[in-house]
Amino acid sequence: MLTTNSDRTFFQETSWGPKITPEGADFRLWAPTVSSIHLVTARDGGEPVDVAPLERREDGWWGVSTDAIAIGEAYGFRIDGGTVVPDPASRAQIGDVHGLSRLVDPESYRWRTSGWKGRPWEETVFYELHTGTFTPEGTFDAIIDKLDYLKETGVTAIELLPVAQFGGQRGWGYDGVLLYAPHEVYGGIDGLKRLVDAAHERGLMVFLDVVYNHFGPDGNYIGVYAEEFFHQEIHTAWGAAIAYDKKPVRDFMIDNALYWLNEVRLDGLRLDAIDSIEDTTDVELVRELAARVRAEITDRHVHLTTEDARNITWHIERNEAGDPKLVSGEWNDDFHHCAHALATGETESYYSDYSRGSTKQIARTLAEGFTYQGQHSKHRDRDVGFSSVHLPPTAFVNFIQNHDQIGNRAFGDRLADLASRRSVQCLQAILFLSPQIPLIFMGEEYGETQPFCFFTDFHGELGEAVSKGRKEEFKTFAAFKKERNRDLIPDPNKLSTFEASRLDWSGRMRPTYRLAWEENKRLLKIRQEKIVPHLRDIPPNSGSFHVSDSRAFEVCWTLGGGKALHLFANLDDEPWGLPEEIARSELVDGEVLYASEPEAVEMLGDRRLPGNTVVVRLADRLQIGKTADA
Repeated sequence: MLTTNSDRTFFQETSWGPKITPEGADFRLWAPTVSSIHLVTARDGGEPVDVAPLERREDGWWGVSTDAIAIGEAYGFRIDGGTVVPDPASRAQIGDVHGLSRLVDPESYRWRTSGWKGRPWEETVFYELHTGTFTPEGTFDAIIDKLDYLKETGVTAIELLPVAQFGGQRGWGYDGVLLYAPHEVYGGIDGLKRLVDAAHERGLMVFLDVVYNHFGPDGNYIGVYAEEFFHQEIHTAWGAAIAYDKKPVRDFMIDNALYWLNEVRLDGLRLDAIDSIEDTTDVELVRELAARVRAEITDRHVHLTTEDARNITWHIERNEAGDPKLVSGEWNDDFHHCAHALATGETESYYSDYSRGSTKQIARTLAEGFTYQGQHSKHRDRDVGFSSVHLPPTAFVNFIQNHDQIGNRAFGDRLADLASRRSVQCLQAILFLSPQIPLIFMGEEYGETQPFCFFTDFHGELGEAVSKGRKEEFKTFAAFKKERNRDLIPDPNKLSTFEASRLDWSGRMRPTYRLAWEENKRLLKIRQEKIVPHLRDIPPNSGSFHVSDSRAFEVCWTLGGGKALHLFANLDDEPWGLPEEIARSELVDGEVLYASEPEAVEMLGDRRLPGNTVVVRLADRLQIGKTADA
């Protein structure tokens, strides 16, 4: 339940974590099988001392109401007279994940933008960033200094990689263990609220990547006092599965989503790798979580996105009004893989499913949603996906780069280092001027070439295992079959790997970077002014496409109000002679929104398109051509 006050404060009541009361605070912990729990504190850097015993309550809960801990002071729990653990739902930590929690009054922050209503989904242009490497300072406050620049670029939403407190000082964030506490190194809960407030003042949304499929390996103490939180008999890539059939466990995660959206005032969440959630109940966690968000937050725009390798569609279906029933958009790896294979010619790993016939695949993905809609994947050795042709393009989040697709490469290479500049610019034009929701990764707007590597801050046996495992990941790749070549892969635990991944802001104004930024800024302006107004009321089965024998294609979409968007792209070096099936009206009617080469418009009227060229038209009617067989 969300509590709001006239003094511009917000508080999301949760089943876990302390609740501030007039008498002090009520401290709670779910620990069904332990014998005793004591509330502890530590003052002046001393050892934890017991201050009050918790009493056993119903259904495995323990609690105590006391004024022994003041706002801002440290607290934790001593389990069975021995191990002291932090609160798994603390809003803040005194130090790292192994230290005590800090009691926070959620209503101490006065919001300047308490009346913010968000922005409609179709206006979204994502800018994904990692807080620690986006700026030299690596803090929430430092991001604020870049918000005006992002707004000028044409971004409407920043998306933060996970910020929940994780082990060590640096990391991607997907190893979080204290899911309610923003990483203290970044600026903690107050720093995050300042960032959200400042973004809203500029009309920018803020999204957060959240991880509900596992906890990190360093600092997860829940198993010490609540073994029932996990299914030890169900194994995942990260260990025992989370026991989502237990109500306290399920509430922990759903309350967490509502906490970020209501108390921290975020505009949306990205649910990481939902295909890795091992839910044994009849109602998937994502289904219940999204339904709760839709039902409880009705006074402003909030959005959910998901990552899922199964190419499912039930979660992104639309209602009769065209609004998302549950999830607003699915991250579309198919589009990325098609684009990457076309631009680089890579064929290893999952790109082997996209390299052959990838022109037809990328055209189909743009027109219909997924590439794989039930077809057999050789790389995965199974049939993948469900029909997505009926969904509007806005049900998909497209990208040509993101943290995974860069950082999971051995050296963190960006696309600007792997493909020609003209190919990259054509792909960015396709990304920004297609009706799908676009996402760019930090620095992509100007062609950053600094790597974004995989990095962690683990020590001891865990650190050694992560370092070794990183090299082993690439044993099957041709370039790394020899051990001496694998030794060149940056060690994720070295500070230098993290430091090399920071954006190089000093080089952004170099002529080549400046030209790329100006072009992308122009593309995003065209998108907001000319395309976004027609992204509502898109009918089912809105897309059709034609492809060439080389690397050229055409896609048509019926948009809202009967408008038609035509995209012509030739990613080959040679001109494309357009087929007769494409109606002449599609080539010459309507407003030219963009042409990467001036002569392309005239040549298009003669059924030819120069190499490495993109042309986009917006027309008042649509001549639907014959859709190619996928």
